[in-house]
Amino acid sequence: MKVETSLFTVHKRYALRISRGTRAQSENLWLRLSHDGVEGWGEASSFSTGGKRQEAAQLKRQIEAITPKLSHCSPWDHQQIEQLMRSEQLPSGARTAIDLALHDWMGKKLGVPLWKLWGLDCDRIPPVSVTIGISSPEAAQERLRAWQETVAVEVIKIKLGSPEGIVADQAMFSAVEDVAPPEARIYVDANGGWNLADAIAMIGWLRERGVEYVEQPLAEGEEELMGELKARGTLPIFADESCWSLTDIPKLADKVNGINIKLMKCGGLTEARRMVETAKACGLQVMFGCYSDSVLLNSAGAQLAPLADYLDLDSHLNLKDDPFAGAQLEDCRLVPRDLPGLGVVRRDSAVE
Repeated sequence: MKVETSLFTVHKRYALRISRGTRAQSENLWLRLSHDGVEGWGEASSFSTGGKRQEAAQLKRQIEAITPKLSHCSPWDHQQIEQLMRSEQLPSGARTAIDLALHDWMGKKLGVPLWKLWGLDCDRIPPVSVTIGISSPEAAQERLRAWQETVAVEVIKIKLGSPEGIVADQAMFSAVEDVAPPEARIYVDANGGWNLADAIAMIGWLRERGVEYVEQPLAEGEEELMGELKARGTLPIFADESCWSLTDIPKLADKVNGINIKLMKCGGLTEARRMVETAKACGLQVMFGCYSDSVLLNSAGAQLAPLADYLDLDSHLNLKDDPFAGAQLEDCRLVPRDLPGLGVVRRDSAVE
């Protein structure tokens, strides 16, 4: 099989600020895998979490380094290719791009969407949340109004953990709450931006305001302390930065109520499906999340969306120049298309 990679840049309509920094654009990788007259597509987006950073340009070089070995494989050799990627110590982003392309190729070869191949029910897809990044109270209100002009807003995910402290967090949250639709559900993601004392204070404060759960209140590496937060029973706790792959789940099972699965963290749909089953077996809820992903990556996540309890695949909705078209919003749900594989096509503005 033949593997080709190229880079493209996507720009956000609104820069997204979280506790670790701000991102206004992203360089992503597009991977094309061709064999037997069929081409499968994959994507990797640049991202950083804690001390772990993966850039698309570096992922491209790492993939290109193993393409001679991949050329001797067939896309049907999924297990062999997965073992090769791990033996070559490819980072999760590179594995994601290849894994998605293998799945897309398989679905296209069989002429079936992945969700249908797996027997999933798209009527079970939960509503997708829209994200409000850390900002001033006034800017947060403006961002929510902009979302409402673009999509129907049923669920709001508010980024907290401001470097200015929890007083700034409370002011921003209250501002969003003031202009949010009365029926809207609200989640909070601190991206590890609180210490234990602030997390205890904020989680109690947020519970009084009807928040459903808090994601990653403490930094990666402070999982034992997150267990203390869970034991208080104030609000459900979800792990994001603390949960990368299958092996993290058993260690988190008694410390959190749920996990955020991101394809770029775990290495693709193969690992994501394993994580879903393991999390459910451990009594944990499941969320699917994203980084600065185009609709190609988010359409891949949408293939598994019927298995999710929560869905946070909104990054492509904030892009000015997404080169792809794929899963579509229907009644606040991100629904994969009834097209083979990932169900993604190119827009008129081609990726170079």
